[in-house]
Amino acid sequence: MELKGAVALITGGSEGIGRSIAEALKAEGAEVTITGRREDLLRAAAGEIGADFIAGDVGSEADAVRTVDAVVEKHGRLDILVNNAGYGIFKPLVEMELAELEAVYRTNVFGAFLMGREAARQFVKQGGGELINISSTSGLKGGRGSTAYSSSKFALRGMTECWRDELRRHDVRVMLVNPSEVVTAFSSKAGYEQQVSPKKLRPEEIADAIVGALKVDARGFIPEFSVFATNPF
Repeated sequence: MELKGAVALITGGSEGIGRSIAEALKAEGAEVTITGRREDLLRAAAGEIGADFIAGDVGSEADAVRTVDAVVEKHGRLDILVNNAGYGIFKPLVEMELAELEAVYRTNVFGAFLMGREAARQFVKQGGGELINISSTSGLKGGRGSTAYSSSKFALRGMTECWRDELRRHDVRVMLVNPSEVVTAFSSKAGYEQQVSPKKLRPEEIADAIVGALKVDARGFIPEFSVFATNPF
């Protein structure tokens, strides 16, 4: 697709992978809006990127509807949704609380569903669009302590496959991206220390891969891809 002038909405866009995607799309000439819970972080990031921002919680149905409606009202359309917002809680099964599992699902699964549904309604109406879900290699293979996070990404992968089958007949391309470990603030928020290495992935690598996938001519698309560091060891 042609990214210059395309209208893009990125959830969790104030930092990390979401911010890098916003920067990359802006550099291609897209009209970019970022969203997230913290207005202070959004305002600062949007000012630096040259993007618009809308504060809201993707796990709130009212916020999801309001966010998509606001972008469409301003631009008259929506061309790209990147469902990037997500976080993790990592605990052994026997220590996991139901409320913790529900909280992770509220953002990673229900939030992606709400934003995806609202964007899809607009895509169908206008006859096309790009829906990109940011998953994880943890959604391909689970591991100890990852009950909440991995299972939420497995669920996201399942939803993506359903949406792809439903929406491709409306000229909507639905893609799933599985980053491996990326050096961001994700780990500190999840309560563990990440070993930083210049050989590990940066958010920029994920953003570059997404831009490349979007630039594929609209007659075809890449349904799913993973991004690994070449040699992080």
